[in-house]
Amino acid sequence: MLIKPGITLQAPAKINLFLAISGKRPDGYHELETQMLKLELADLLHLRLTDDGITLACPGSDLPVDKSNIAFRAALAFYAASGLAGGVDMVLEKRVPTAAGLGGGSSDGAAVLRGLNELHGHPLSMDQLLALAAPLGADVPFFVADCDSAWATGIGERLTCNKIKVPGWIVLVNPGFAVSTQWVYENFTLTTKGNPYILGRELMLDDQVGVDKSKFTLYNDLEQVTVSRYPELGHIKEELIAHGAGAALMSGSGPTVFGLFETEKDARVSFASFAERYGKNVFLTKPRSAVV
Repeated sequence: MLIKPGITLQAPAKINLFLAISGKRPDGYHELETQMLKLELADLLHLRLTDDGITLACPGSDLPVDKSNIAFRAALAFYAASGLAGGVDMVLEKRVPTAAGLGGGSSDGAAVLRGLNELHGHPLSMDQLLALAAPLGADVPFFVADCDSAWATGIGERLTCNKIKVPGWIVLVNPGFAVSTQWVYENFTLTTKGNPYILGRELMLDDQVGVDKSKFTLYNDLEQVTVSRYPELGHIKEELIAHGAGAALMSGSGPTVFGLFETEKDARVSFASFAERYGKNVFLTKPRSAVV
């Protein structure tokens, strides 16, 4: 029996260091500006080519394993675009919490696109992969791109890779409940001015191609929506700062809050404190490729 080729990939989480909503399009999507950073925390995705169509398993998870899963849709999109025959068996080991503002599902979809392209000998160019990624989800192009941090505009599909100076240790605190991205965007009001929940300092960009400023303060327009409904997130941010984080912010539409720490010692103390309360929903990680 011929054993088909396989591959195991990491599907990293991300955080948004900056997220501003600049408008709403006629199709209902919001225009945004965001600085994203990939993390070492990652799902694992095992792919093996088959002749029997597409299958997906998510052991230990209650995620769907059909077309309602972005990884499954990514495989369908790849084979439709490439015109190749065959299929793939996919096993997804979830480590990144879902509906958490960390891009876990989008990253899984991107890993499928990249992995299948590699297994089939790169029939699609990077531009073609990015074109496939955008309809799957706003964050998917970022995870497909060959960069660990990027400035994104549009609905997130227009990317400029960059390098950003961030502290080397990151504590992620997920309070254990999911937040609907759709609900957050539907309840965001463009006329709202200011964000009372910002706790942080300025970060520096090493290159500024496509970015109109050389430094920015951590900021997230969507915090005002999510924190107003879940005040616990504001308390988590304050506690991270009290533990020594140089900055703290909610990622994406939440509910995960991250703290950026200069020292491993402070980060581990904070991680241990939150882990007593939230258990496995707390993570100690690092930027995937930090410029410190």
